Amino acid sequence: MSDTDRTPLIRLAGLCGLFGLLLTLLAIAGAAFAKPLPTMSVLPLSLAQKAVLAAVSACSADGYRVSAALVNRNGVLKAFARADGAGPHTVDSSHHKAYTAASLRESTAKLAALIAEHAELQALRDMNASILILAGGLPIRIAGEFVGGIGVGGAPGGHLDERCARAGLKAIGADIKAVNAAGKP
Repeated sequence: MSDTDRTPLIRLAGLCGLFGLLLTLLAIAGAAFAKPLPTMSVLPLSLAQKAVLAAVSACSADGYRVSAALVNRNGVLKAFARADGAGPHTVDSSHHKAYTAASLRESTAKLAALIAEHAELQALRDMNASILILAGGLPIRIAGEFVGGIGVGGAPGGHLDERCARAGLKAIGADIKAVNAAGKP
């Protein structure tokens, strides 16, 4: 093969090499400007189940037949437990308390106190049909990371529902000190 016959092949090889170099440079530049996707912590199902069972057990030990619900950070039901003989209303009340605590990232007892003190906050009750602002719902934070909400319904008083919800948080090592019914750490 003569030099004249090889010229197009040499040019093609040079273009391929140049194209490869260009792709490599684009990849390096893209990596330099790419932002990592956000990540979020997720409460595993095993811990969610442990929390609701601990909450129901705590109330059962005190003679209260309750339901306990746990929702993820988006308010979607993750785990649920209902004591034998718990009233049918406890199913919805526990779920709605958990949803409210997760949605507003606050204790439902604290929200109830805020609404009582500030009339302009009454509209919080009407944000959607799943909001229930009665004591017994707590946000869940583990190692400072928000992961969901737990709600208990059926004890004779929201403060008792909340005490059982706290037992659920304690069972999974959640940050309990960060959540106070009065809203004080």
